[in-house]
Amino acid sequence: MLRATLKSLLARKLRLLLSGLAVVLGVMFVSGAFVLTDTLGRSFDAVFADAYAEVDVSVEAKPKIDVSTAEGMPLSTPMPASVLDRIKAVPGVADAEGVVAADGARMIGSNGKVVTSFGPPQLGQNWLGESDLVEIREGRAPQADDEIVINTALAEAGKVKVGDRVGVLTLAPKKEFTLVGVFGYSGGRDSIGGANEVYFTTPVAQQLMLGKPDVFSNVSVQAADGTTPAALRDELARTLGADYQVKTGEQLAADASAGLKEGLSFFNKILLGFAAVALLVGTFLILNTFSIIVAQRTRELALMRAIGASGKQVIGSVVLEALAVGLIASVLGLAAGIGVGALLAYLFGQLAGGLTLAGLGVPPSAVIGAFAVGMLITVIAALLPAVRASRIPPIAAMQDVATPDRPLTKVTVGGAVVTGIGAVLLFLGLGGHAGDSTLATILGGVLFAFIGVALLTPIISRPVVALLGAMFSWSVPGKLGRLNSGRNPRRTAITAAALMVGIALVTGVTVILDSAKGSIGALAEDTIKAELVISGASSGPRPASFDPAVLEKAAAIPGVRMVDGEYGDMAVVGGERTWVAVSSNVAALQQIFGAKATAGDISTLAPDQMLVSSDTAKARNLTVGSTVPVQLSRGDARTYTVSGIYESSQLTNPVTLPPQAAADFSIPQPIQGFLQLAPGTSVDAVQPQIERLLADSPEVSVADRAGFIEQQTGQLDSLLQMIQILLALAIVIAVLGIINTLALSVLERTRELGLLRAIGLRRAQTMRMITVEAVVISIFGALLGVVVGTGLGAAVVEALKDEGITDLVLPWGQMVTFLILAAIIGVVAAVLPAIRAARINVLGAIAHD
Repeated sequence: MLRATLKSLLARKLRLLLSGLAVVLGVMFVSGAFVLTDTLGRSFDAVFADAYAEVDVSVEAKPKIDVSTAEGMPLSTPMPASVLDRIKAVPGVADAEGVVAADGARMIGSNGKVVTSFGPPQLGQNWLGESDLVEIREGRAPQADDEIVINTALAEAGKVKVGDRVGVLTLAPKKEFTLVGVFGYSGGRDSIGGANEVYFTTPVAQQLMLGKPDVFSNVSVQAADGTTPAALRDELARTLGADYQVKTGEQLAADASAGLKEGLSFFNKILLGFAAVALLVGTFLILNTFSIIVAQRTRELALMRAIGASGKQVIGSVVLEALAVGLIASVLGLAAGIGVGALLAYLFGQLAGGLTLAGLGVPPSAVIGAFAVGMLITVIAALLPAVRASRIPPIAAMQDVATPDRPLTKVTVGGAVVTGIGAVLLFLGLGGHAGDSTLATILGGVLFAFIGVALLTPIISRPVVALLGAMFSWSVPGKLGRLNSGRNPRRTAITAAALMVGIALVTGVTVILDSAKGSIGALAEDTIKAELVISGASSGPRPASFDPAVLEKAAAIPGVRMVDGEYGDMAVVGGERTWVAVSSNVAALQQIFGAKATAGDISTLAPDQMLVSSDTAKARNLTVGSTVPVQLSRGDARTYTVSGIYESSQLTNPVTLPPQAAADFSIPQPIQGFLQLAPGTSVDAVQPQIERLLADSPEVSVADRAGFIEQQTGQLDSLLQMIQILLALAIVIAVLGIINTLALSVLERTRELGLLRAIGLRRAQTMRMITVEAVVISIFGALLGVVVGTGLGAAVVEALKDEGITDLVLPWGQMVTFLILAAIIGVVAAVLPAIRAARINVLGAIAHD
């Protein structure tokens, strides 16, 4: 039985290769994700180990607010310079240096634009001299307050050289400096981790990066001979007390690396998600392949049963074939995944500013994941055909067997049940009834919905396929192709289901994102009563900002009726972390944003007063006159009195503080500006004047309301394009499925094709017949995908109404494009099977058994 199975496998190398290719692509994503995260993880470990190699112990004040990079720009609490003297007096300290190091020093390149880093920090620091790690390659160290040095990577990215005057944006507006030196790191490195670094003299760094003189962000401590870093850490912690964080260099390196790995894990989950989609589509392909193979081998398997093979042996034979396919596919997928992981790591390193990558490694998780997933998926997909094969009666060996259509009752009932389970899970997840398991519940609902619809597909395939095929029935090949596509509903359904999954996901995501764009645009159009908006796109955790003086100058321009600058930051309000905002002109809440007062006065704010939204007031039991302690990123906690409550909307912030509070924000500069013009004033007359005011703020620009809306929704377009590219893999696998089904179908119908050729069907007509069959199946799958995807997308939009996505937007243009694309896919998929069918030897085909 084993020898027979192996010979059977070798006799069908091409068809099994096509089905195995789907598994290869899915496994490639799985193993590639693990290789990527392992390589980058070890690279980050090495980077931060180098960065803190010369630090035995570091001391910094505890931050007033814990802010993740996903929420904004983390800000360390400045330490008074007097702490440095206290540290130097601690036994075991050989030396200590006050360090200024903060994210947010953005250099303006020779092209007048800010040099971005797309992830790595843009550090502003105080120059402490050369060391074993840092070496000046050109020029000298900064000595005067208008001098800076930068790392080589930043100099190359900005195309600047020693002697140039360059602009730098910090907590303060743009300032000009003379570039007096360019430095690098030991080992010939131009940067560490792709960071852009600007070094000032210590007084300038303190003022520009920390906002006040005589303060440090941390103190770097060297242990005396005979004192271990751990022992010195403990002694410093006891001396300084609970207001300070004391860590060894090793701890700092581990913490910094762990933070980046946490962000990397999200990317890893995305790759694994697309791997799951590829494998789901591949499951349909493998199931169809083995179903057709079993149908074609009915007499062969019956003969084995007749000569003594048991049902278990027949199942074992089919499963063994599946294991062989899964094993080969897993090996190839692992190899491809290693290559993809290495390529993605290289691209990530380049985008991160030349991150030095650790050696490529293949973690055990990549190997285990590749073989477990590849072989398991293949065997699961082959089990149903294997069981079906075991039930073939021995008498079938003596008959001219034609595989009859089985009743669709069981599969229809099963499909209805599975679809119902998916609907319930989606209702629980999207309705917010799943608690901490919301994401898992939604994903489970989507999976069950896809499987359920796939099970229901056979019952609807015959009438729908007949209707679609009617478009091509104007010729004999068209009529034959239509009949062929509907003659086996199960096979057609499984083939179409593979394409349905990819099209449904793309359609669903498009519906959600287009609805989000439409809702944002409609809300902004209806609510924002400003003709011009100043804003910018951030390239990291720090949002783009501009000089507050621009607001004052803009207000003086003839025709400008009202100007408002919006500041934002994370704060601790009444013991809870929340987003707070400042409006430079509080009256704008009503006149520009249409805020409606529900209690108190929201038109003015005294320095000790605050406004809250109605949702915030309800959640925290606040009323006009309530007092609330607020801790901002800088300064001490202050108590504010609620003077007004406004109706909550998507454009109103939870908490609005008085303009004076912006000085203690992590970014004490406006991040958006809104200009309302007087009636009759032309936007074209005012906009160029605002552009001139923003000449020293290259991170931001001014646009009319339509341009601002387009800028805000542009990121959704980029996200959609990325998802569409990745989901294209599922569509590629579906094309393989159509090719495989048609190729096996041609082989199965060899005698039939020979008879058709014998009675006059020409080669070109034979090819058209196969093409029509492929196009009908493709359009059927795409139509299913559009319907299912639209339904899922609409359900998500309905569930997100409270989050501001109120308008359901159906992308009719893209839906039509998907159907046209399906027709093209059908034509492409039919090429090889059609050529094979046309080349069939007529006499040999008639004699084919």
